[in-house]
Amino acid sequence: MRTGMDRNADSIARALATLRRAQSRRALGRLSRERGRTSPVPDAVYELLDIVAAAGRAPTVTEAAAALGIDQPRASRLTAQALEAGLVRRRADQADGRRSLLEPTADGRRALEEIQAFRARVVAEVTAGWDRDDRAALAKLLARFTEDFSALVR
Repeated sequence: MRTGMDRNADSIARALATLRRAQSRRALGRLSRERGRTSPVPDAVYELLDIVAAAGRAPTVTEAAAALGIDQPRASRLTAQALEAGLVRRRADQADGRRSLLEPTADGRRALEEIQAFRARVVAEVTAGWDRDDRAALAKLLARFTEDFSALVR
């Protein structure tokens, strides 16, 4: 017989799997296009940009590939597209001249702000019928969960 904690953990795990599918790059990209947003670059380039901007320090292409869970050649292609679109720039690694680091450009930061604002509008739309306390509880607990989960899988 399962304990209450096991049922809760199972329920959370199922909800996270459903959320991951719903929040996929493809699903959000489709919703964005349905609402009139067009982009000259594939949605995967924005995912790379998100990783570059969120990193504690400027990552290499190899580090970005690992963070995205893709192989290095795919990350290199995404990087080339992001560079061509003016969303990221390369700079030499001062500690190791053989490596180059990726940084978002001003245009890249603006694009990310637009994407983050779109995501926030989607969340606001989904939770519009919730009361304030429920939204606050979700925000608090989800932030806590993601911090603890990230610490576990590092």
